[in-house]
Amino acid sequence: MTAPRWALEARNLRKAFGPVEAVRDLTLQVRPGEIYVLVGPDGAGKTTTLRLLCGVLEPDAGEVRIWGHDVQRMPDRARDELGYLSQRFSLYEDLTVLENLRFFAEVRGVPRQQWFHRSMEILRFVGLAPFVHRRAGHLSGGMKQKLGLATALVHTPRVLLLDEPTNGVDPITRQEFWQLILRLAHEENMAALVTTSYLDEAARGHRVGFLQQGRLFMEGTPEALRARFPYQVLRLQGEPLREWRAAAVELDAVHAAQLFGDRLHLWVQPGSARQVSRALAHIARARGWPRPRVEATAPTLEDVFLVHAPG
Repeated sequence: MTAPRWALEARNLRKAFGPVEAVRDLTLQVRPGEIYVLVGPDGAGKTTTLRLLCGVLEPDAGEVRIWGHDVQRMPDRARDELGYLSQRFSLYEDLTVLENLRFFAEVRGVPRQQWFHRSMEILRFVGLAPFVHRRAGHLSGGMKQKLGLATALVHTPRVLLLDEPTNGVDPITRQEFWQLILRLAHEENMAALVTTSYLDEAARGHRVGFLQQGRLFMEGTPEALRARFPYQVLRLQGEPLREWRAAAVELDAVHAAQLFGDRLHLWVQPGSARQVSRALAHIARARGWPRPRVEATAPTLEDVFLVHAPG
């Protein structure tokens, strides 16, 4: 089959649970070889969206196509092209790494004469080849996530759905996991849709969609999204930080002051950065505080999400 324009396409998806609309009129597309990152806080509808995309849930309205196959009308064809790693993926902990892969390969219909070669190929790819005989229950959290990814890839899908795959793992494992996803997109032309609540991860994707209350309210490349930020950003480092936040928002040119760890991001009116910096220095002298370090910085995707998210 000739590669379709969209490896994954969803149109006007809706899903409600009683009075709660979990997904509201959602439309998105992912190209072959593209990584699309769907970002939102807990309860935004990310997991429900992925369950609709893979056919685990039936939508109240709308349609989904995986590599051109309608998920509702041609579920077997669609699922053959789809790898899915759920947020609460469960391995068989009494089985070894290789035994887990064999089980999932046979469930997905991989021929007996092919499963071993394919499994070893994937285990080398994810870095688990030295651990083929280790029981899954004895793996670290990061290694279990990599084995989960391996099981999603064992039948050679062309579309990959990953539901918060780095949630709860250490920063090094997060980095390694993203390197694997980037390699899959680049080397195998695989389309990937990844959900996350980590906005710093979103910048790794080719395109990003912001989800809130079941609605996709903004999408684009990371660069295009940052370009839509309507303010200049000043980064303020100094103590007492919370008092600085309260003082800064009293300035007319400061729209908001957002706390980012040990610093503030001040959203200031365009062209007013120098004026605000002088005013902050004056506040420090008047209140006897150490003068803060203030410098211009580029908006982050978290800035963009916060300023545009519906109330």
